[in-house]
Amino acid sequence: MLEETKVKTLDKVVVRFSGDSGDGMQLAGNIFTNVSAGLGNQVSTFPDYPAEIRAPQGSLSGVSGFQVSVGTNVHTPGDSCDVLIAMNPAALKQNVKFLKPGGVIIVDIDSFKEADLKKALFTTDDPFTELGIKAQVVKVPVTSMTKAALAESGLDNKSVLKCRNIFALGLVCWLFDRPVENALHLLKAKFARKPAIYEANALVIRAGYDYGHNIHASVSTYRVETEDPRPGVYTDINGNTATAWGLIMASEKSGRPLFLGSYPITPATDILHELAKRKDLGVKAVQMEDEIAGVCSAIGASFSGHLAVTSTSGPGLALKSEGIGLAVIAELPLVVIDVQRGGPSTGLPTKTEQTDLMQALYGRNGESPLAVVAPISPTDCFDMAFEAARIAMEHMTPVILLSDAFIGNGSSAWRIPEAGDYPDIKVPLLPAEKADGTWRPYERNEVSKVRYWAVPGTEGATHRIGGLEKDFNTGAISTDPVNHEKMVQTRREKIARIADSIPPLEVIGGCGDAETLLIGWGGTYGHLRTAAHELNREGAAVDFAQFRYINPLPANTGDILARYKRVIVAELNTGQFADYLQSRFPNVKIERINKIQGQPFLVGEVVDKVKEILNK
Repeated sequence: MLEETKVKTLDKVVVRFSGDSGDGMQLAGNIFTNVSAGLGNQVSTFPDYPAEIRAPQGSLSGVSGFQVSVGTNVHTPGDSCDVLIAMNPAALKQNVKFLKPGGVIIVDIDSFKEADLKKALFTTDDPFTELGIKAQVVKVPVTSMTKAALAESGLDNKSVLKCRNIFALGLVCWLFDRPVENALHLLKAKFARKPAIYEANALVIRAGYDYGHNIHASVSTYRVETEDPRPGVYTDINGNTATAWGLIMASEKSGRPLFLGSYPITPATDILHELAKRKDLGVKAVQMEDEIAGVCSAIGASFSGHLAVTSTSGPGLALKSEGIGLAVIAELPLVVIDVQRGGPSTGLPTKTEQTDLMQALYGRNGESPLAVVAPISPTDCFDMAFEAARIAMEHMTPVILLSDAFIGNGSSAWRIPEAGDYPDIKVPLLPAEKADGTWRPYERNEVSKVRYWAVPGTEGATHRIGGLEKDFNTGAISTDPVNHEKMVQTRREKIARIADSIPPLEVIGGCGDAETLLIGWGGTYGHLRTAAHELNREGAAVDFAQFRYINPLPANTGDILARYKRVIVAELNTGQFADYLQSRFPNVKIERINKIQGQPFLVGEVVDKVKEILNK
C-alpha cells in the first residue's frame, strides 16, 4: 500500500550506476540525467570509465561507473551516493565505498553466481557480509526478468542481455518518481534507426518500473526537490558537446566559417564527432592523419579567413607546440582545445587532471605568449569556447582552451541560449580603404596592438607572413636584433591588453570579514564552491573565487589577492597555478591543496585540508 512506502525527501540525491564496461551504464545514467533535467532538477554527472580497452567480463578492472547528482543547488556529482546500482559482484566490490550509510544497493542477483563471485575475487558465497555492508540491499533478478519481458520479441539472447541496463533504469525511474514516458522519448531518439531495439527497450523499461511498484513496501523511495528554472528550452549537455556548440555560435557571431582540423584522442574526440555532424551549419571538420597535421591544417584555414580550431589532449598539445609557435609569430587567430587527462605521455587516458597548465603557458620555444582560458563546468564550456574564439579573432592570437576530462565528459542541465544573448565578434578584417597596395602585414591598431587580418584574394592586400621574424614596419624578413626585441615586446603587450576586454575576477563571499580566500581554476569549480559553502556553514570565514581567464589574468587579480591574509590554491596537479600566481604576486602568502590521482576532488577532502591549514 502507498502509505507503507518509506519516502525520503531530499534537496538533492546521488545515484551511481555501475557494471561491466559493456553493460550500458553510461547510457542508463545519461537518460536518467536527461529526464531529471527536464523536470527542473539541476544535474551534475561523473562518467568514470575504466582505462582498459575491454577487460575480462566480470573482472574488477573492467568496471564502468556513472554517478549523477540531481536536485537543487547542485554543483558536483557528489562525494558519495544515496543509491548504488551494481550489475555484478565486481561492480559492487569496486563501488560500495561510494555508498552513504543507510543508502540503497540494487543488484542484479542473477549475476551473483559462484563463477561471478570468483571473477570478482570474493572468498565466500556471501559478498554482502564479506564487504561488511550495512545498507538496504535490494536483490533484483534483472537478467531473468529482462528475458521474461522479451520472451516474445524474437531477439537473440545477446541482444536481450544488452537490455538489462534499461530494466535497471526503469527501476530507478520508479525509485525517484521519474516519468517513464520522458525516458521512452529519449530511447526512441537513440534507436530511431532500430525500431525493433526501441520496442524491446520500451517493454523492458516498463517492466523495471512495474517491478518497483511491486516491491514498494520494502525499499525507500525518494522525492527530489526541484527549482523553478528560468523559462526556456533546457537540455542535458556534456562539456565536449557544449564546446562544439560554443564554437558554432562564435562562427555565427563573427561571420567567419568554422574549420576544425584534428586527430582523434581521448577524451577530446567527441568535439570532432559533434562538429563533423554540422555540415548543415557550414562547419568544415577534417580528421587529419596526426596531431601536427591537425594544427597545421587549422593554421592554413586561419590564414584563409576561417575561425580555425584544433582539439586534442595532453600528448597532442605537446606535438602541436611548434605549429602553435608559428601561429604566434604569424599573429593568426587559432583556438587550441586541450581536454586535459592524466599524464605524462599516455598516462591515464580516461582520467582527469589539471597538469597541462605550464605547457599551455610556456610550452613553446622562444618568447611565445598567447591567451589561456579555462571553462569551469560542462555548460561553461559553451561560453568559454565562444570566448576563446572571440579573443583569438579580435586579438589575432592563438588561444588555448584548457578543459579537462571531468567537465568534458560530465554533463549539466543547460538552457539553450537565444541568439541575442551573445555579442557580435568584431573581427579586425583589413578595411577596404587600406587595401591600396601600401598596407603592410604587421600594421597595427595602436591601442590594442592587434594587426589587421587580410584574407587572401583581397585586391591590394597581397602579403607574406611566416615563421621567420619580420620587420615591424615593412613586414620583410628581418634579423635585426633591435627589431626582434621590439616584435617580441609587441606580441607580449598585445596579449597583456586582452585584460581590458575580459570581466573582473568575482569573489563569492560567505562572510564579510574573511581573511582566507580559497581559489581554483577550471573544472574544479563545483567541488571548491561547495567546500567553501560547507566551511561557511560550519563557521569558518572563507571566501571563494574561481579563475576562467589564466593569461592574461583579470585586471583586478592583484587587488583581490592583497585583501586576504591567506590564499589557498586547490588544483589537480602539484601546484602549477599556485606557482604561476606566486611568481606574479610574490608578496601574497599562498597555501596549496593538491591531488594527482586521476579523480576529481571530493568536497569532504577539500574541507578537511582547508581546516588543517586554518588550524596551523
